[in-house]
Amino acid sequence: MQLKNLPYDITRADRADIPRLVEVDIAANGLFRDTGLVGADGLGQHVPAEFFEAAIDAREVFAMRHRWTARADGFTLTSVRADTLYLDQVSVHPDHGRQGLGAQLVRRVIEDARTRRLASVTLSTFREPAWNAPFYRQLGFREIRRERLSDWMLDIETAQAETLDVSARCFMKKNCRLIPFL
Repeated sequence: MQLKNLPYDITRADRADIPRLVEVDIAANGLFRDTGLVGADGLGQHVPAEFFEAAIDAREVFAMRHRWTARADGFTLTSVRADTLYLDQVSVHPDHGRQGLGAQLVRRVIEDARTRRLASVTLSTFREPAWNAPFYRQLGFREIRRERLSDWMLDIETAQAETLDVSARCFMKKNCRLIPFL
């Protein structure tokens, strides 16, 4: 996917990207430093290389590559859960932020869900800051009420509770099925 007016392309990631994806992940985590939402221990955490390997092999990682350097400056990590594509993570290196790259990556995930004929894209995020739930709302995502969370979402929340304050988080969903004209 080539982006208009931006020197980036979104492609499937490959294993050679993993060291850079880890760099992007760590740098993007730094954005949370002054929010109080992620403890000091969490700021240095990143997606393990082995996890990236498995996800890349399963074609679940998109990389946003700069056309001039071919280097990945952003990525998405997804997984299929029931009839939805779960957006495990979207990260853009802060040096390349504030250009709409994150929005383009999320749009690519939505397109991928439609191609796979999945009903929706779901995610878990903080209600604040602006680059979390407010950002996703601008892209058409809506918060899922707690009583509507599925078992797999509750499992994710339980895992997140080990390192995050889940009371500050929410699950969101965007329907992806295109309604045919009659």
